[in-house]
Order: sequence, then structure tokens, then C-alpha cells
Amino acid sequence: MKAGRLIDRRAFLRRGVGVGAGVGLFHIVPAAAQGRDGRPAPSNRLVMGAVGVGGMGHGNTMGFVGQGDVQFVAVCDVDKGNAERTRNDINRAYRNEDCKAYGDFRELLARSDLDAITIGTPDHWHAIPAVMAMNAGLDVYGEKPITHTLTEGRAVADAQQRHGCVWQTGSWQRSVGNFHWGAEMVRNGRIGKIARVEVGLPTGGVSGPAKFVDPPPNLDYDLWVGPSRWLPYCDKRTHWNWRWQLDFGGGQLMDWIGHHGDIAHWGMDCDRTGPIEIEGKGNYPTEGVWDAATTYRFTCRYRNGVEMVVGNSTRDLRSGTKWIGENGNWIWVDRGGTDAFPKDLLRERLTAADKPLYKSGSHHRNFLDCVKTRTETITPAETAHRSASIGHLGQIAMLTGRKIRWNPDTEQVLDDPGATQMLSSPMRAPWRL
Repeated sequence: MKAGRLIDRRAFLRRGVGVGAGVGLFHIVPAAAQGRDGRPAPSNRLVMGAVGVGGMGHGNTMGFVGQGDVQFVAVCDVDKGNAERTRNDINRAYRNEDCKAYGDFRELLARSDLDAITIGTPDHWHAIPAVMAMNAGLDVYGEKPITHTLTEGRAVADAQQRHGCVWQTGSWQRSVGNFHWGAEMVRNGRIGKIARVEVGLPTGGVSGPAKFVDPPPNLDYDLWVGPSRWLPYCDKRTHWNWRWQLDFGGGQLMDWIGHHGDIAHWGMDCDRTGPIEIEGKGNYPTEGVWDAATTYRFTCRYRNGVEMVVGNSTRDLRSGTKWIGENGNWIWVDRGGTDAFPKDLLRERLTAADKPLYKSGSHHRNFLDCVKTRTETITPAETAHRSASIGHLGQIAMLTGRKIRWNPDTEQVLDDPGATQMLSSPMRAPWRL
């Protein structure tokens, strides 16, 4: 698909990209996919692979397979069952046996025929394959939150900028009409100057006992744990339930901050900045393997005086995103819901004097179109990093029990060495960024 000089990716990876090397000097030009009857010519087709094909990973992959100008040739998952299921679904859709399954993402990245990949792994496995893929010249569709820690997010955003890769984050609400309308109206002054923003996220997690047993034979558990600290396998630790454990995810807070928090920042025009003060409280389980907050609330303050409250939905914190103006007018959006005060605001539309927001009618399609045109997607890495930073900083404030003072320009915690250490987490050898 891309024009330029072909470099052998296998040789490239053997030179050091395989395990955490920081080399990023090469741009690889993939070969085109094989032709298929009734589909676009090979020269117009994007060749893709998928890393992590469990829940969202499988869904994203099959969503791309449904686009006529894509050819999926490789999938990877540490769970052999996930990899084989997705490979078989792809081959069934294409009516061939061309898609291959891998157990190690480095083998997939070693292919020389890829233009782009999707990443649908647990949070702790977002950053390393993302940076490695962009170091190898690939464009990336990555799930939210963009990374497991704040410093990892900076590394991913920097890698995108350094290599000029196209990045799309799975914060797909930006490609949905009511969210776009709400942010656009707020950005164009329909509620006046913003005074307060409320972000309501889901409540709860998992509780109860977990049984420690040997990993199933179809799962490479050592690779699943990867860069996180080693924890013994239990029957509820992997797959969906990883998100309730801070070593691998961040609970409902980090699961959803890249949705409603992302929309909040969009309306606030904060896609490239963040708060300056964060404080709050969370209820963190102290027994068993589950340690992500089950209830949580924190307040962020921005330089312009805007206050954002983020927490699990309650009677006084409605699910979704609500922007409130200094005059008391407000706009609220959620999945399937839109409301405003006064009600007349619901009839508002752009005028010739207004500035429209970037519009995307399909999140997957937006990524593919941007890969072809080499333009920025609706949720590039910097935007996703700033959205996720809301949650990362809130998590640190709640875990420490202290007010965090933050410089969003330098991305440094002020006068709190303990909180600074929590911006990242040590990576288990041999993994590193």
C-alpha cells in the first residue's frame, strides 16, 4: 500500500526491536495483499493484523474485516483458542485459508506484508506492542485507555509523532452523532463559559474468592503477565476480569475514562492539556485478588477555572458527560441519551459563524481513510493520552489520599515524589519500552 523502500521486518526485529528496544530509525513499506474476486485491487487494499483478539479485539477485527478495502492476514493471542477462533472467522469471511494465527505478537510484527494492526489486549499490554509496531512503520488502531500508566501514554504519543504513523483510539463515542453534537455545541458557546463538568462512569467490579490453579494448556500465562509483576494464575484473573486488578487494568474508572472523560475533554477543548489539581477518594478492596476501586470520586481543576468531577454514577452524578455553564445552562450526553437546560438548546445547530468539530460517521472507517490519506484520525494518540491522564491522575490522588498538583505542560507531579513514582510501574524483565 505504501510507496518507498522495502525493509525486511524480520531482520529489523532481530536487530533489537523484539524486547523493548528503543530503536525507531526505519520505516517499513508493506507489500500488497493478494487479490480477491469482487474486492478492490490489491494496490488499494490495506493489509492488517490483530494483536489480542478476545472480547473487543475480536469485535474490532471483524468490524475491519467487514470493510471491503481491508485484508486481514494475521491474528495473535496468548490464548490459542482466541487466536484460532478469530482466524477461522476471518477465513470464513474471506472464503480462504490465508489468515494465520500466532501466539506471540513479535512473530506477527515480523511479517513484511502489514500496513496496520489493531491492538485489543488488556491494558498492561497496550504500550509495548504499540511502540514496537510504530517503530516498525505500522499504523495502529489501539483500544482505550491508550495505556496502563501515564508515562506509557506519553511514550505512545511520542512514538506516533516521531514516526508519523496514523493512530486511532477505540474511543468510538467521538464518531457517534449525539456526542459530536454535544461537544460541538459546547465548544461553540451554546451554554456560555463552562464552569463545571460532570463525568459519571459505571459502578462496581468483582468480589468473592478466586481459585489458584495451573494455567490451562491453551494459555501462555507467562506471556499474558508480560511486563507486569508476576502473580499466580487463578481461574478469574485473566480475560475479562483482568480489569479489576490494578496490576493489569484500572477498574471501571480506567475502562470508561476514555469514553465519557474523552468526550468531556473534547467539549472543553482540552485534547492537548489536562488538570492542574486532582483530589478525591475511592473504595479499594483490601482482600482477595480484586483491588480496583469499586466506588470512586475525584475532582480535577483546570487552569481556566473549570472544575471536573469524575466518579461512579450516583443520584447526584448522572452517567455520561454533562457540561454546565456559568449561567446554569447545561448539555448532557450519554449512550442513547441527550438532554439540555433549557430544552430549547436541543434544537441548536451550527451557524455560518460557528466552527465545526472534526466529524466521523464510522470509527473504523475513519481510521482506514486516514491510513490512506495520511491525515489525523478523530482520536489520535495525544488526544487519547490526555483523556486517559484524567483517570491516571485521579487514581493516584485516591490511592495516596493526597491532593495532586500537576503541570500538564511538562507532565510532572509537583512536590510529591511518592506520587511521581506512581506515574509509571516497573516492567518485569525482559520487557521495557
